[in-house]
Parts: sequence; structure tokens; C-alpha cells
Amino acid sequence: MIDAFIYDACRSPRGRGRADGALHEVTALSLSAQMLDALKARNTLPPDALEDVIWGNVTQIGEQGGCLARSAVMASGFADSVPGLSINRFCASGLEAVNLAANQIRAGSGSAYIAGGVEMMSRVAMGSDGAAVAVDPTLALGARIVPQGISADLIATEYGFDRAQCDAWAAQSQHRAHAAWQDKRFDRAIVPVYDQNGLVILDRDEHMRPDTTADTLAALTPAFQTIGEQMPGFDAVARLRYPHLERISHVHHAGNSSGIVDGAAALLLGTREFGAAHGLTPRARIRASAKIGCDPTIMLTGPVPVTQKLLREQGMDIADIDLFEVNEAFSAVVLLFLQAFGLGPERVNVNGGAIAMGHPLGATGAIILGTLLDELERRDLHTGLATLCVASGMGVATLIERV
Repeated sequence: MIDAFIYDACRSPRGRGRADGALHEVTALSLSAQMLDALKARNTLPPDALEDVIWGNVTQIGEQGGCLARSAVMASGFADSVPGLSINRFCASGLEAVNLAANQIRAGSGSAYIAGGVEMMSRVAMGSDGAAVAVDPTLALGARIVPQGISADLIATEYGFDRAQCDAWAAQSQHRAHAAWQDKRFDRAIVPVYDQNGLVILDRDEHMRPDTTADTLAALTPAFQTIGEQMPGFDAVARLRYPHLERISHVHHAGNSSGIVDGAAALLLGTREFGAAHGLTPRARIRASAKIGCDPTIMLTGPVPVTQKLLREQGMDIADIDLFEVNEAFSAVVLLFLQAFGLGPERVNVNGGAIAMGHPLGATGAIILGTLLDELERRDLHTGLATLCVASGMGVATLIERV
């Protein structure tokens, strides 16, 4: 099978996902095209260099609807001969775009792809597409589907994580992200965002709160307790599948959950021959990827079984992985991953995560894969794994190794 290599990875800074956020004036189309053009310019690519652009975005409605990938190609400096494919695997869309592109290359279908994703959450509200998983009671009742925040609290209750542990992880995420920015660890990846006049409007993640402490987080009110406990509440729905739990402990709030932000990210993938033809040096090989479904009620446990599946298929042990990026949808998601594999925090999300910097749904998977690669290089390590939990009960993972 043909090897698929990562040649470059870039991302926008993440802007607060509200009307006064720095990126609110930028459309998903514009931000996506800026990421494509950045990879084209950074790698001196001819306009017709790509086989395809595979682009993730979750809320595919309005200005994020249609085939946004093809629209972004047309708005960029790439040729009309380059097609585009938009995909949606909820929060893992950006990583799944990379996996699909890599698997196309490995199968011999084209020598070069750009893959990644975008989400402009200040402009296109999460859930505004009216997805069946959220609005169709015939599905939700039968599958015992509850809001993700209830699922996160269910994880904390089922696996024994208290409020103090969740807040401690969140505070650590903020401090690590601040330290990473201070140390310029994101400089290689960051592409400043420009407005229509060519002026920089954002060049740094906007959501961070570096002064956060466990004490300040302890003062916040649980975000999901009311919708969980009010009758008829979602806690009762969750307990239909988990009847051994007397109650659900509500430990998550805005400070230990992922931030709502705008952002985009992209990776340039290709064969070894593609790199040689364009004078590019591969940075990493995509060794494997995996996806899995899991219980849709607890919903967010997917990183554990998908990582187990990938390691099993590769004949590897968790000790064979140097670094991990586990999307911080909620603190309990990462704490469960640490517990399941007996990992210490020194190998996981070492530069902070979505709690500190935000989670632009369709882009996050591509963001964390690029962050993982940069950190492997910075530490001169070899192997890394990126994984995300996914709405409605799924998990996706990607294993890379430096060249």
C-alpha cells in the first residue's frame, strides 16, 4: 500500500464564537479559502496540484451549507480542475477528512490532497441545521439520547470523577495553552486571519483565560443540572440506560467544557513522489486510522474504544505512543481516557486543549493533529495519536509517526 505523508499543517487562531468575537465578520467560505491559499503559498504549489479537497463542517446550513469544500476551492487560488468534498462526522469531521484523504492516497487514488475543516459558530449556530439526533423524538427516545452536557456528567458519575478533578484539568488546560503561546509553540501552524481590506483581524487564540484557577472555576454553577433534574428531565432518560445510578452528579460548566469558537485548519497530504516533485520534505506518515460507534446515551466515551481498536489492529500497546491529543469536549472525556489507559497527564494535551482555546466543531480534528505533529517535532519524539469523541456515540482516531 502507498504511504500517505503529511507535508504541512496550518490553522487559524480561534475567535470567540459570538457576535463580538474577532472572526465574526468572516464567513466560513472566506476562512476556508484563506487556509487553502496559505498551504498553496507556503509550499509553492501549482494551482492544479491537488486531486481533491476534503473539508469537514458540522452545521451544514446557510452559508456553511452546500458543498463548502468546492466553494472554498473556487474562492481560493487553486484551479477549477480541483474538486471538493464536504463531510460531516460531527466533532471529528476535520480529522475524518484527513483520514479519508490519507486512505485515498494509500489506495492509489491521487497523489495529493488538502484536508481539514471549518466552523464559524458565531455565524451559524450549533444545532441550527435541525439534525434528527437532536430534534426527532422517535430517534431520541428510542436511543435514549440526551444533550452532550448530560452525557459528560454521566461519564463523571459512572467513572468516578468529581467536580474538583474536572476543574483541575480545566485549569491545567488554560495554563498549558498560555505557556504554549508564550513559548511560541504554535507559530509554525498559525495563519493570521485577514479581513476584506487585507488587514489582520486575529493572530492569536481569543478564548483563553490564563488567570483561571481551580478556585475561580469552583464558583461556577453547573451548566446542565437544571435540564437534567427538572421533570421530565434528561437525567431520567439517561438512567433508563444506566439504572444502577441513583443520581447523576452535575460537575460540568462553562469553565470545564470546550469553548464555542470560530476557526479552521488544513493539512497537505501526499505521496513521497508528490513531495519529491515539488521539493517538499515529508514531516510525518499517517500510519493508521480507526472509527467506531458506541453507546449514544453516554455518547462521549468513543476515544477509549477507538484507541483500543486502532492499537489492536496495529499490534501496538499504549506505551508505544509518545504523545496524545484527546479533544477536550469536556474534562471528563479526557479524564476517562487517562483512567482507561493508565496514563499520566504529562503525555496528553501538553499544550492545552479545547477547554482553553475552543472547539470549532468541523475544524478541531485537523487542529489537534497539526498540534500533535508540531509537538512531536519540538520534543524530537516519534509517534502520536489524535482522537475525538463524537456526537451520537462515535469515536475517531489517527496514528502518525514522524519521518
